[in-house]
Amino acid sequence: MSDEEELLNRVRKAFAPVPNVTERRMFGSMGFLVNGNLCIGCRPERIMCRINPELHEKMTAQNGCRTVVMRGHEYRGWVYVDADSVRTQRSLRRWIDHALSYVESLPPKER
Repeated sequence: MSDEEELLNRVRKAFAPVPNVTERRMFGSMGFLVNGNLCIGCRPERIMCRINPELHEKMTAQNGCRTVVMRGHEYRGWVYVDADSVRTQRSLRRWIDHALSYVESLPPKER
């Protein structure tokens, strides 16, 4: 398995037991949507997590985590986590659980 596929396959495996998950290519990465809401984006070098905006400062204080910035705009409640920070299944699971906890609290999106 190539390095490019390794993190994606680990994320895919972590989402396997979660109901109502779809994968969609978006923003140059593979997105994992739960009930139509983007939860995790995955690239070989990092994951992008949707988290509770109230926890944003606490989460970005952790090593390898930073605020998502697109076109000069910071997105509160969205963070990048470097692949080096999710090398273990436990660390990856922790970030996915944070994202799932928030996304599952959102209303489902119509398809």
